[in-house]
Amino acid sequence: MKLTVRIATLLASFALCAPIASASAQAPVDMAPNMSFDSYLQLLIAKARGEGVSEATITRMTADLTANSRVIALDQDQPGTPTRSGYPAMAPYIARHVDAARINGGRRVMASVPGMAARIENEYGVPIEVVVAIFGHETNYGSYTGDFDLARSLATLAWEGRRRDFFAQEFVDLLKIADTGVQRYQLKGSWAGAFGYPQFMPSIYLRLAKDGDGDGVANIWSSRADALASIANYFHDAGWRSGQPWGVRVAVPGAFDRSAVASSLESPVCPRVHERHSVWKTVREWRNLGFQPLAPIRDDVMASFFEPDGPGAPAYLLTGNYRVITEYNCSNYYALSVGLLADEIAH
Repeated sequence: MKLTVRIATLLASFALCAPIASASAQAPVDMAPNMSFDSYLQLLIAKARGEGVSEATITRMTADLTANSRVIALDQDQPGTPTRSGYPAMAPYIARHVDAARINGGRRVMASVPGMAARIENEYGVPIEVVVAIFGHETNYGSYTGDFDLARSLATLAWEGRRRDFFAQEFVDLLKIADTGVQRYQLKGSWAGAFGYPQFMPSIYLRLAKDGDGDGVANIWSSRADALASIANYFHDAGWRSGQPWGVRVAVPGAFDRSAVASSLESPVCPRVHERHSVWKTVREWRNLGFQPLAPIRDDVMASFFEPDGPGAPAYLLTGNYRVITEYNCSNYYALSVGLLADEIAH
């Protein structure tokens, strides 16, 4: 996708090009910071043609596209690099996101798809309550999935340029989804391009969406069974380990020296998440230090210690499955609340 071609050459080539570009004529979508939206859209269209999207789909998905100023404003309002001055308390976030409404809603969802628990466990190795908790966090069990036209949002974000390569490919992948017969009115979602009950990006849909109800379509925008199977497949692909919890509450010995287990490693992914976790030890080693897990967990499981609100507040031993949750959303607040919501739904 990254081709070094002068903008003037690009414009000249588009003026002379045939209606259908060859697969080798990949558009250099990252090279036009000062183009108008309409000119840049032609680059995206050429890229879509080069990746095999049909002319009929290109026409119905792009004929009336204009830039969305609201999407640009929302994107530019995203926070910059966070400071290291501290973290908001975890407890208020947990209270808002693991409340009676979400717990009861999750239990109702589980009751509405009988047989899904066994199928998901058998096929993907992921507990149904974790999958349902993601569904609850992302769209409040499908009650709101977003109403932005995805083609318009993704084209706008690619044109704006803050993450041009990423959004240009997501736009083309959206057209590939449409090319399978999905109607444009169905392709609505968040301003940033996520859609459906699980809030997948188009590239994730193409790679991981699953048909959970056997009708031949991975319909994550209105089928609970498809959405749950797709979330489970995402977790399976991310490395969920069957038979391990995401983590457990733990009682910490009173005189424990936290500095003795502080990690000096800097994670290349989500560093602000992982810098708050300790070194890894087996649960047996944590027990030998005086830690007492408050839920079942095998002694041979590797875990890190996390005490989000400091001594005296709830503390946890987190397994590798917790990190799988952070792959869905790179946030300790999100991942911990998903885990705790899943535990409540299961009880």
